[in-house]
Amino acid sequence: MTASRLNLVQQIDKDREDALARRPSREDAMAAVRTLLAFAGDDPDREGLLETPDRVVRSWDEFFAGYFEDPVEILSRTFEETDGYDEMVILRDIPFNSHCEHHIRPIIGHAHIAYLPNKRVVGISKLARILEVYAKRLQIQEKMTAQIANAINDVLAPKGVGVVIEATHECMTTRGVNKQGVSMVTSTLLGTFKQDPRTRSEFLRLIGRE
Repeated sequence: MTASRLNLVQQIDKDREDALARRPSREDAMAAVRTLLAFAGDDPDREGLLETPDRVVRSWDEFFAGYFEDPVEILSRTFEETDGYDEMVILRDIPFNSHCEHHIRPIIGHAHIAYLPNKRVVGISKLARILEVYAKRLQIQEKMTAQIANAINDVLAPKGVGVVIEATHECMTTRGVNKQGVSMVTSTLLGTFKQDPRTRSEFLRLIGRE
């Protein structure tokens, strides 16, 4: 196991332990939702809101499941029988939903994930799953882009990694400045994707960004 992969494994284990240690009970979480409903000015005991705390808590189980997923485990099953394939692997236009850590408003967009294999390849569904691991957390887009690229780089040890994410942020479109139709684009390029202009250009061309 490489040092970078070992460090990632240790950090993931610690983060999950910390998340479980600080996680309140479902009853406490539901009580918090009731408090927010009252703060909004409504009556948590009226008929239409009686089941809302339970529904919100169950939805958060889905929205933030990524805190309890292991990206190393997802990426660890690889294949070496590639008949010498050593060209770029790209999964384009992967849709995702995340939540802004500043206002807990949705971030909705799509990602392009690519890597240049170094003898080993991973099933393409795993690239979509690694996106979900980090999207299903409170996030900022810049951090999520880097997390996805770094996880692939540390676990697969490829020749290079490229991640581009384009998304709209409801913390900007539904509140605050209220600017509609605005999207944010972030990218992380590692290895040959950063060092070799031809590789970078090919990646951007294939995902329609050049």
